[in-house]
Amino acid sequence: METQKFSYDNSIVRAFLYATLVFGLIGFTFGLTAALMLFYPELPEFIFGTDDTTIKSLASGNIQGLINTHGAFGFGRIRMLHTNTVIFAFVCNIVYTGIYYSLQRLLKTRMYSDTLSWLHFWTWQFMIVATFVTFFMGINTSKEYAEHEWPIDILIAFSWIIFGINMFLTISKRRVRHLYVAIWFYIGTWIAVAMLHIFNNLEVPLSFTGWKSYSAYAGVKDAIVQWWYGHNAVAFVLTTPVLGLMYYFLPKAADRPVFSYKLSIIHFWSLIFVYIWAGPHHLQYTALPAWAQAVGTGFSIMLIAPSWGGMLNGLLTLRGAWDKVRENPILKFFVVAVTCYGMATFEGPLLATKNINKIGHFTDWVIGHVHLGALGWNGFMAFGVIYYLVPIMWRTKIWSVKLANWHFWLGTLGIIFYAVPMYISGFTQGLMWKQFNPDGTLLWKNWLDTVTAIIPYFKMRFLGGLFYISGSILMIVNVIATVRKGSFQKEVPAEAPALANIGNKRKEGEGTHLWLERMPLLLGILSFFTISIGSSIEIIPTLSLKKSVPTISAVKPYSPLELEGRDLYIREGCNACHSQMIRPFRDEITRFNGKNGQYSKAGEFVYDRPFLWGSKRTGPDLHREGGKNPSSWHYKHMYNPRSTSAGSIMPRYPWLIANNLDRSKMVDKMKLMKNTFDVPYSKAEIDSANTWADNQATKIVKDIFSEANDLKQAYSKRPQGELEKKEIVALISYLQRLGTDIKTTEIKTASTN
Repeated sequence: METQKFSYDNSIVRAFLYATLVFGLIGFTFGLTAALMLFYPELPEFIFGTDDTTIKSLASGNIQGLINTHGAFGFGRIRMLHTNTVIFAFVCNIVYTGIYYSLQRLLKTRMYSDTLSWLHFWTWQFMIVATFVTFFMGINTSKEYAEHEWPIDILIAFSWIIFGINMFLTISKRRVRHLYVAIWFYIGTWIAVAMLHIFNNLEVPLSFTGWKSYSAYAGVKDAIVQWWYGHNAVAFVLTTPVLGLMYYFLPKAADRPVFSYKLSIIHFWSLIFVYIWAGPHHLQYTALPAWAQAVGTGFSIMLIAPSWGGMLNGLLTLRGAWDKVRENPILKFFVVAVTCYGMATFEGPLLATKNINKIGHFTDWVIGHVHLGALGWNGFMAFGVIYYLVPIMWRTKIWSVKLANWHFWLGTLGIIFYAVPMYISGFTQGLMWKQFNPDGTLLWKNWLDTVTAIIPYFKMRFLGGLFYISGSILMIVNVIATVRKGSFQKEVPAEAPALANIGNKRKEGEGTHLWLERMPLLLGILSFFTISIGSSIEIIPTLSLKKSVPTISAVKPYSPLELEGRDLYIREGCNACHSQMIRPFRDEITRFNGKNGQYSKAGEFVYDRPFLWGSKRTGPDLHREGGKNPSSWHYKHMYNPRSTSAGSIMPRYPWLIANNLDRSKMVDKMKLMKNTFDVPYSKAEIDSANTWADNQATKIVKDIFSEANDLKQAYSKRPQGELEKKEIVALISYLQRLGTDIKTTEIKTASTN
């Protein structure tokens, strides 16, 4: 058969590699900043200005500089920027780098379309920049790992579809009959992410000329869909495509074949089947139906088998090559990456069990667990791929092996100094929250006692981040020097015989899976069904059965001012530190009861779009906050948390007090809730929305002035009615509403009426 000549496109690989380096450094910087703010919350004041004479500031004058930021550098927004930059900009870009490089060589063909390749590249990078702009502005949906508003969600879907079209058309014109295991993981990843992204981000825009939207799901239903997405974003963005890279680059770097072909088959199919079921383990002891929690736990424990199968397949590929690990920094990164993958995938199922979850959930233990995977598995795999590709693509040796080894050890120290303090911090939090005195009172009743106890671990975590980012900077220096030293090869000449047409029927003696590997369409369809089984069984019943969310007659829709206050709460990313889910534990009910000593009920969240249960408690849970503190306390707490709570690590929010509330879309929000989501607002309530909001604001301000004479005196010198117009009043209205609908004495549900 005649040999065909063609070339591989390295330019698109180079583009994604550069994007990985740039956005990786930005993402790490955001993370380091967030870590610093957790023990130095005055950082924004230090940079922009403050009226606190105990704090030195780079800016002269008063707090107006901080007010002028409008919260752009608040912790909630920085945290969102960190997580999204690391996931969508750093990990996704290295995944694209590895896929565009390996796919061409595994299939012995150029990518189907250079135009589609570059369209994918630019739309994805534009999405990342748009995310930066919108998150800094406070435009977000609050849904973890899916905070993008609807126009960016559409852009993500468009870019992902372009990538998929290009990948599948490239597979269709391959010159290699059977698809290698790495490509199975690429296909499974594309199918799962498309499904997860589309269904989780179904939302209704307030208008097609603005950014604001509301989730198509509410309360418990939104929670299960979000964590079906959230857990499987970890599965199919941070795990399966990176496993595909492992199956290509680890054998290449070790110059050894994959340890076991059969184990690869078991690993792939069992992983994509089991992983999709495990999402509800993030919602243990919540208002989620008990059967869904149990299913999530069961399948999470089952995940140990396929995950460790993949880990062992990776490590055992190095059999006979361990001497190379001592000398080759690429293999060092890969070995630690795969080891961290194994550790994280053992720890995850443990955290999913109810006995451990009740201690670990909402604590820093989860943060340590996540970063063991992110820093160790994702980060070190990315670094190994970069060190492997740069010398090959620029046709030279790495500029400094010694510098690469320094990077490895700094990165490893960074992981240790990050994860271990977070584990200790998490254990400390979880145990302190649950301790009682002999008389039945909480030993650590003041939440700040549990916060100040873990400040040293926050500082150690910051040190770990410094180690990690320092190693990354060394890598960038090494890459730049290698690039300058070498000569980039944009088009790589190659040749291979054309693929002969032998038909689709299974040949005699051909194994079932071997036959499936030359049937990419069938492989994709089977992958889709494998992934869809768990999704359908968990999601559809919860969304379709009304009985899954019992109605509580006392729960009423938010007032227009409370609806605006809730949107401000989301804008500032408050749910990054505060949960709104009191679990049925004695310690939580005792600590967070407010005026109503009840754990959270599913029926209380029927008007919450999106749900705001949170995943981390840096501050206390707020679901029973209504009536717990006076309105003047909330005013002063938002202006300077340390004035009401000595030792608080919450940042200041003075712009909420300075800025007037924009009510221009308030009526439209109520109409959307009524017409689209069947929220029972009457026509009279919608028509009188502004009067309703005015009356509620007046009542709150009256309470503030009656409770705090100093504030009354301060505002007596200002125009009458000034405070009523401010954002802080709307936020207070929402906080004072939380958890007040149900009463301790009587809870009526649909089943008891």
